[in-house]
Amino acid sequence: MLGRKTARVLCLSLVVLAVTFFGCGPRQNSRSSSQSVGSTIAIKGSDTMLHLVKAWTDAYMKAHPDAKISVTGGGSGTGIAALLNGTTDICAASRDLSEEEKTSGASKGLTLNEVTVARDALSLIVNPKNPIDELTIDQIAQIFTGAVGNWKDIGGPDETIVVASRESSSGTYMFFQEHVLKKKDYAAGALLLTATSAIVQSVADSEGAIGYVGLGYAVDAGGKIKTIGVKTAADAPVVFPSVDTVLNGQYSISRPLFLIVSKEPAGTIKDFLDFCVSPEGQKIVEDSGYVKVN
Repeated sequence: MLGRKTARVLCLSLVVLAVTFFGCGPRQNSRSSSQSVGSTIAIKGSDTMLHLVKAWTDAYMKAHPDAKISVTGGGSGTGIAALLNGTTDICAASRDLSEEEKTSGASKGLTLNEVTVARDALSLIVNPKNPIDELTIDQIAQIFTGAVGNWKDIGGPDETIVVASRESSSGTYMFFQEHVLKKKDYAAGALLLTATSAIVQSVADSEGAIGYVGLGYAVDAGGKIKTIGVKTAADAPVVFPSVDTVLNGQYSISRPLFLIVSKEPAGTIKDFLDFCVSPEGQKIVEDSGYVKVN
């Protein structure tokens, strides 16, 4: 028969063995769970691209049930900031990276990789009751900088112009300011809105409003708004935004759209990016009202 001391030592040993044995299970599951995180992707950024990215992710997850992809907007600048601080895997951007952003990425040891996944036509929209059907680039710039404040000054009705724009974190805001306003400031009274859908709604609600949205949003809005033609000069032909006028270079306010990663893509991220530029992914680009890259 074992002595009391020996029995206590034996019991203690069994307890230690039991804790060790049963403790291995959860740790093993945790490692297994962390390995599966490779199939979870976070995408953040451009509000212009939101419909398109969601269409891509829905199709991709349907074909890959194990993949989990979350998509949020907030603007290209917000997405790029999230990419630089490591809180998103992919940034959707409707503008190029700035030199400051590239420098910031390099200082953190990141290899920023921009993948062109679609093209877009920035569409000027007004209320359907507005008789104006076309504007020159100069007139658009005068409106959005506040130099012209009433539609009657450019051949329209005696109606105060309401400028609806994206907020400053938006890539669309920056692209429009650089390429249309020639880097001048927006009008002091401009409505700086957090979402493209809010611009559509503002224009639909106000007879004096004008705004800019991606081609897909303009198409989806239908009769709620009216898309106007753009002239590069007073004596130039009127060009309306469309897939054809972007592809043939006739529409002057068009741009590439990007998905950006912070390192060489691999695994599920690479597979998803490859899907976006594949024939199937580009068909989704077409169906969503954007312009294919290939």
